[in-house]
Amino acid sequence: MSSNSQPDPSAVRYDGPWTHRDVRANGIRFHVVEATPAGTAQAGAAPPLVVLLHGFGDFWWSWRHQLTGLAELGFRTVAVDLRGYGDTDKPPRGYDGWTLAGDVAGLVRALGHTEATLIGHAEGGLVCWATAVLHPRVVSSIGLISSPHPVALKRAVLRDEAQRTAWLPNFLRCQLPRLPEHRLTRDDGIEIELLLRDRVGEGFSATEEFADTARRMRTAIRIPGAAHCALEYQRWAFRSQWRPDGRRFMSAMSEPVRVPTLAMYGDRDRYILPGTIHRGRQLSPQRRLVEIPDAGHYAHQENPEAVTAEIAKLLT
Repeated sequence: MSSNSQPDPSAVRYDGPWTHRDVRANGIRFHVVEATPAGTAQAGAAPPLVVLLHGFGDFWWSWRHQLTGLAELGFRTVAVDLRGYGDTDKPPRGYDGWTLAGDVAGLVRALGHTEATLIGHAEGGLVCWATAVLHPRVVSSIGLISSPHPVALKRAVLRDEAQRTAWLPNFLRCQLPRLPEHRLTRDDGIEIELLLRDRVGEGFSATEEFADTARRMRTAIRIPGAAHCALEYQRWAFRSQWRPDGRRFMSAMSEPVRVPTLAMYGDRDRYILPGTIHRGRQLSPQRRLVEIPDAGHYAHQENPEAVTAEIAKLLT
C-alpha cells in the first residue's frame, strides 16, 4: 500500500559512528555527516579533509562505508547532502556548474580547511571536476566513481552509439515539466529503487543491503522539494547547452585538471561505459584509472573495500 505522507528532512539523519552537522556555505545551509579519526583532539595537527559527494537521486548515506573506513585510516571524512537533497536547503535556483562548485569550495572553507580531497559519484563527480577547475586552490586531489570528465561525457554521448543509448533516454525524460517529479515520488519512490536495481550488478541487487539502501533512498527522494531539485541538475545541464552560461562553463572545463585524479568504474556498469571513462586523458594528465571488480554503477556501495583502498592510495 502506498503512503501519501512526505518524510521530514530530518528523516535522513541516521544514527551511526558519525556526527550530523549543519554548515552554512555559499548562502545556504548544508547537512553534512562527519567521521573523525579517534584521538584527533589530542593529536595536535588537524587530519586531512576528505569530502564525499553523492550522485543523482541519492544522499549522504551512499558513502557510509567510506565515512568510517577513511576515518579509521586517519582522515577527517565528511559526506554531504548536496544542494537540494536530503536535509540540505532546497533553494529555487543554483543547480548550475558554477554555483555547485562554489558550494563545495565554500564548504571546505566553512569546515576550517584551506584544501581538501573531493570524492564524487556520478553527478557528485561532475561537481568534483568543476570545483577542481574553477576553485583549484581548495582542491588537493579528486576521486571519481563512474563520473567521466564532463567534456568527455558530452563527446561520448555525441559520438558513441552504445553510450548514447545507455545514457541519453533517461536524461531526456528528466527535461519534461512536472511529470518527472511525479515519476520519482509516486508509489513511495519506487522509481528510485528501479533505477538503483537497473544500474547495480546482479549480485548486489539480491542482498539485504540493497533492499535497505533502496528503502532509504526512496525516503530521501520523497522529502518535499528533493525530487524537483534533483531534476534541476539535469535540466540545467541540458538547457544551458544553448545558452551563454553553458557555453562558458564547457569552455572553462576544457582547462586541464592539474591535481592527482583517481577515476574508478565498476566492471559491470551498464550506464557509464568503460570507453567513456577512458576518454579525455589530456583533460586530467595526472589521472589514474582503476576498474573495480564485481560492481556496477555504484561501486562505492557494491565493493566498498576496494573503493576505500583505492581512495587511500590517492590520499597517501
